[in-house]
Amino acid sequence: MYVKDPVLIKSNRYGITIYFDHDMPYEELLAETGEKFRAFAHFFDHADMAVEFKGRAFTREEERLMAETIQDAAKIQILCIIEKDTCTEQIHRRMLDESLETIHERDGQFYRGTLRGRQILESETSIVIVGDIEEGAVVASKHNVVVTGAVYGTVIAGAAGDYDAVIAANHMEPKRLCIGDIEVKPVIGGSYSWAKLL
Repeated sequence: MYVKDPVLIKSNRYGITIYFDHDMPYEELLAETGEKFRAFAHFFDHADMAVEFKGRAFTREEERLMAETIQDAAKIQILCIIEKDTCTEQIHRRMLDESLETIHERDGQFYRGTLRGRQILESETSIVIVGDIEEGAVVASKHNVVVTGAVYGTVIAGAAGDYDAVIAANHMEPKRLCIGDIEVKPVIGGSYSWAKLL
């Protein structure tokens, strides 16, 4: 699989899949991963999730260091690293099905999955969407909105008048962005796109 960014985050049913650049030196990749997850740290709110690593093979020590870097940078708890094509995979998935059901009830501001046309998601708190917001879909939050994928639909942050709210995503080609009742434009900053009132 070709990876445009050295670290690419995609949603899956159990949490996130992280695609890593195959050729980047490990130490550089570790730093890049920490930087990417650190940018979203205050949005994750200590969420619990499973991760899956793709794109390159790691030694056990490299895998451990990568997981610790992600946890420390994003302030999350990794439930487990899903191992593809091993006898432990089914056990992991069964455990995660049960765990995520509990997590979803407790941690409503963390949404896993892509929002498709005409879907509307509203939140009383800041919300992290591990996926994309497709054209026609709408996300409205009373506080911040962060998207680990792309925004093509409509995002409203600070819906209750919080003009300090922020919208952040890996890529933005939105139909509409609003902070409170003010329409804003995305600003590209490094690997991320941001929108906030100045």
